[in-house]
Amino acid sequence: MLTLYHAPMSRSSRLVTLVEDLVAQDKVTIREVTITREGGAGAPDPSNPHPEKKVPALDHDGTVIVESIAIAQHLCELFPEAGLLPPTGTPERAKCLEWLAYYAGVIEPVVVAMYLKLDSPAYARTFRDWPAVVTRLTQALDKNPYLIGQTYTVADLIVHSLFNWMPDLVPDHAGIRDWHQRMQARPAAQHTMQRDQASMAAMTVE
Repeated sequence: MLTLYHAPMSRSSRLVTLVEDLVAQDKVTIREVTITREGGAGAPDPSNPHPEKKVPALDHDGTVIVESIAIAQHLCELFPEAGLLPPTGTPERAKCLEWLAYYAGVIEPVVVAMYLKLDSPAYARTFRDWPAVVTRLTQALDKNPYLIGQTYTVADLIVHSLFNWMPDLVPDHAGIRDWHQRMQARPAAQHTMQRDQASMAAMTVE
């Protein structure tokens, strides 16, 4: 049994998209829960198994897994036929895992620092800064349609998720803009957005 706990328009949205990309909709139950939103709206959901009542959380036969990167890798390994995570032992898999680690360990901390207007040389030395992130993306997407080459992987889904919620951050670079448009046009991404918008609208009515 696989149950993904999801709050609309949140970090768990990318995992909902991943489930469809993996063609695993009939094997992974999506259960919507409430969370405390920025500004204090919403509330923790008692049914959410996440130890901090955040999302995403994945219940796999009674074992609860949290953190987007861990869940994403686990789901890709459960459904390898989709090909979103290259085979074990290949350099392509290593590059894919590198991008997942870079997203969690560099991109998110850098974006949070920007949002909080933190200006610390020591912080930048540790986590880098936004221009460094843009350079890394530019190098990857200057000649290739996806982060590790010609094929869409879970790395693209996770890294691009930032730009779903902060489109103003999309760098003015042709390769990155094309990648952004390509990612938004994917059917699974569009379905998740439509689902989330409908859920948020229903919450507003309630």
